[in-house]
Amino acid sequence: MRKFLLFFLVALTAAAASSDMKISVEQLAQFIKSAVSMKQPDRQVADYLKHIKLTNKLDDKTIEDLQTMGAGPKTVAALRDLGEHSAALAVAPPVVEKAKPAPIPPPDSVEQGKIISAVREYARNYTKQLPNYLCVQVTRRYIDASGSASNWRLNDTVTTRLSYNDGHEDYKVVLVDNRPVTDMSMEKLGGTVSQGEFASMLLDIFKEESQARFEWDHWGTLRGKSCYVFSYDIEQGNSRYHIVADRTLDYVPAYRGLLYIDKDTNFVTRIVMTPYDLPASFPIQNVKTVLDYDYTKVGDNEYLLPMRSVVSSKGNRYLTKNETEFRLYRKFGTESTIKFETPDPLPDDKTKEKPLKP
Repeated sequence: MRKFLLFFLVALTAAAASSDMKISVEQLAQFIKSAVSMKQPDRQVADYLKHIKLTNKLDDKTIEDLQTMGAGPKTVAALRDLGEHSAALAVAPPVVEKAKPAPIPPPDSVEQGKIISAVREYARNYTKQLPNYLCVQVTRRYIDASGSASNWRLNDTVTTRLSYNDGHEDYKVVLVDNRPVTDMSMEKLGGTVSQGEFASMLLDIFKEESQARFEWDHWGTLRGKSCYVFSYDIEQGNSRYHIVADRTLDYVPAYRGLLYIDKDTNFVTRIVMTPYDLPASFPIQNVKTVLDYDYTKVGDNEYLLPMRSVVSSKGNRYLTKNETEFRLYRKFGTESTIKFETPDPLPDDKTKEKPLKP
């Protein structure tokens, strides 16, 4: 709209110096809508209209529609003059909106059951196919003291050496705000801490004792790949999700969320997890975790490994948000080394969901 209005004004300036500009009723209506939305002065818009000629007929209904939309009295008077001068012209062709493509139907109930069964088997065997590796975990911790989720301030950046060896995860903080530290852990740093995202989140959802309920949600696209998106819900009595506040209060809530499943492989590429029905007296509320997996080369092979997680919550005094990236994967071994430095954040398109095109 803004670009059209700018073009129109430039064209009218030229028209004032030569002959009047010719436009269609559709272009006229677009100009008036733009002028109203940008709060152009009524007199100025009316003056602009004196320098145009229409290529087709402007009828009373279109004028009334533009008046209802907010065209001022001087503009409406100028439109009526245009209507009179264009009365002998051909009627403007109706505007035909392009038909929207029909949405892709979801898989039927039988196919949905097969998908969930395949993902359950994948979750059970996920850790068995993983190599032993090292990686750099970079956690940028933000605080919003206003509570509006619009005034985030970077509190610190923690770079951690993460090793995965025979199913065991080990974390060692090596840098805080790019300064080397020794004998440091995330717990000692205080603040919001989240660990154990690698396999436990996925496995806990699909364990039989979790009794998760799955339902179709929508089609999606992540990192250029089509995916099924299912919702899930786990009741409190079956939950293994722990939220710890002030290092002493430990609560196990019910939780729900979304699973993004690669359409070609039935592998999980994103987990969204949101606990609910937390006691009002509990000091942490509105918790949400989003974990993205991506294909990463470790040694000679590619594996689907955590790429980025975002954990947000509301405390008694402010909001917190931890953005964690898993970078520089290496095969674990006696000769494995990683140059510990804090890489730049991943680009947004690595985690932005896009609709599936029909």
